[in-house]
Amino acid sequence: MDVLSDAIAAMRLGRPHSAIWDKYAPWGARFGEYSGAGFHVLLRGSAWLVPGREGAEPIALAPGDIVFIAHGSGHALMSEPGAPLDRFDLEPDGSWPKPPARSADGESGEPPAAVLLCGAYHLDRVRAHPLLSELPEVVHLPARVGAHGSLRGVVELLGAELDDPKPGSDTIVSSLLDTLLAYILRAWWLGERHGTGHPTGWAAALADPAVAAALRAVHADPAHPWTVADLGALGGLSRAPFARRFAATVGAPPLAYLTWWRMTTAGRLLHQEDTPLRVIAERCGYASEFAFAKAFKRQFGVTPGQYRKAA
Repeated sequence: MDVLSDAIAAMRLGRPHSAIWDKYAPWGARFGEYSGAGFHVLLRGSAWLVPGREGAEPIALAPGDIVFIAHGSGHALMSEPGAPLDRFDLEPDGSWPKPPARSADGESGEPPAAVLLCGAYHLDRVRAHPLLSELPEVVHLPARVGAHGSLRGVVELLGAELDDPKPGSDTIVSSLLDTLLAYILRAWWLGERHGTGHPTGWAAALADPAVAAALRAVHADPAHPWTVADLGALGGLSRAPFARRFAATVGAPPLAYLTWWRMTTAGRLLHQEDTPLRVIAERCGYASEFAFAKAFKRQFGVTPGQYRKAA
């Protein structure tokens, strides 16, 4: 798997949820803090998004605009700044409340002032990958002619399934929501990588051929006994220059990141599978179950068995 796919897989929990909402002016909704991440797509009309942080400027949304609330922070959507806000709460199981039945117009006979496609993802932030942790509070992807064509295609497919469910829609919607998340993150990353100025952080790491080659190798085979020299050689660099470049962009030395990813992989396997500990240890690069358990407890504070039981 590539690094972005791995970062998503390491955090994703449960099933995502979504719905289409018709809104009649004046309208407003306040979303509280959430442990996962959410998104809003303005399909028709106009709207304003107000981030939850103090002093944040409202963001005007036009048809086709996508906003991704990366860290589940509180925020508000409204027809115009100052509109009255109704509190929005998820259902007890974390799903979105079922919206009212859709119609061509509202009580006044007027069409809706806005049509929104909204959704939420369950994410495990205990081992959040730094690629996702450094996302801004709000990722705004404005609609532009010719931009993010694949992302727009997924939005259209998702909207069609939610608007007119048919046999198999539950599976299709769940898969499309996972695809939408990947496309949103890819669009942000490509924007950071190819935007004005020099990319920083993980955008810089994935844009650096030597660092990216090392990251791909670590993610493809975390069990391999990698050395700093081995990883540097993949990108044609000697040990010292590679180590400096890797730490400057990734934020950790190469072997520290390798250990972190091995433990993150182990945690996911313990959470999702009944694989024997000995096999997980081997898949994560440890010659013995004892050495693996010791390293795991140092990272998580509990033994692998205790972690699996709690999960």
